[in-house]
Amino acid sequence: MKIFKNKAVQALLSSLICIVLGVLIGYIVLLIINPEGAGKAIITLLKNFFYYPTSAMRREYFGSTLVKTAPLLMCSLSVLFAYKTGLFNIGAAGQYCIGVCACLFTALYFSWPWYLCLLCAVVAGALFGFIVGVLKSYCNVNEVISGIMLNWIALYITNAVLSLVKEPTSPYTYKLQGAMGKAALLPTLGPINKFFNGNKYITIAVPIAIIIAIAVWVILEKTRFGYELKATGFNRNAAKYAGMADKRNAILTLVIAGALAGLGASFYYQSGIQQWECTATSVPGMGFNGIAATFLGGLNPIGTIFSSFFLQHITDGGTHIDTMKYSAQISELISSVIIYLCGFVLFIKHTMNKVSINKEAKRLKKEASKPAEEKAKGGEA
Repeated sequence: MKIFKNKAVQALLSSLICIVLGVLIGYIVLLIINPEGAGKAIITLLKNFFYYPTSAMRREYFGSTLVKTAPLLMCSLSVLFAYKTGLFNIGAAGQYCIGVCACLFTALYFSWPWYLCLLCAVVAGALFGFIVGVLKSYCNVNEVISGIMLNWIALYITNAVLSLVKEPTSPYTYKLQGAMGKAALLPTLGPINKFFNGNKYITIAVPIAIIIAIAVWVILEKTRFGYELKATGFNRNAAKYAGMADKRNAILTLVIAGALAGLGASFYYQSGIQQWECTATSVPGMGFNGIAATFLGGLNPIGTIFSSFFLQHITDGGTHIDTMKYSAQISELISSVIIYLCGFVLFIKHTMNKVSINKEAKRLKKEASKPAEEKAKGGEA
């Protein structure tokens, strides 16, 4: 029973319970729509790249899932970093969007190298985070309100700016693989790409994203700086009384969160896997999906690595479902249900703690009764 008292074990079990229940509810929905192929559809969704018949194709599409996981992980860390300090960074979607604008424009208009484009994306995301932080600290504007407003501002700015580098016959920007943006493509992993059947979209973004997740955990849990940020989030007035710069910490938190989201945009679009559509009417879902990955990962930077991969895994798996019978968005429904169930994580943890306490109490009561029983036996003898 001691193992169930461990916070990491509780977070893992809670997430697994949410996943199982989410998949089960998704299966029930498929049964309601068309019971004939529901079993095959849910298995196909969960298999994702295992859906392909050959080992080479599986490894190639596994690589594609990793490419999309890296930016999702960055958006997840963006939301997590702010949340750990008492702020809800719903503006991660806008920070990601403005990061797209910065890296693609500098790549396609100025033909800058990849590291400068990446830096521009980070700075752009940090700037939008800075705006939210200043409004929060000095104007008492809730970060949710300003974040949502900036999401749409970022979308319109991105559409307007990237229209200068779009293809003349389509709403999409030029491909980075062309002469203008070739220098902006992130470096590949060299010989490792051969394992993924030569998937050219596998770049240094994948290992860097994992390293950043570990770095965020170290900063938040093992440094004085992280302690001050969390203390400010837990009780701003108490932190101020203790001599901590509460306003500076709030702004700095959102700047770092914005930088992480902007970096995620660079990781995705500078891999060359997708072009931006300049007629987009909605903010990229990557920032909002980051919220889902954050809570499914138990609000732990290491946990978000696995939760981000899982959510991207079932999202890609949904594209293989027979669309003549079902909608490919069933994967998004399952993700939504899982995140809804994550709201009961505290209840699940409380239940596990209660079971552990009850078991421990029974064990102690049993041990306490042993001497009395032995004494009674001795008296009878």
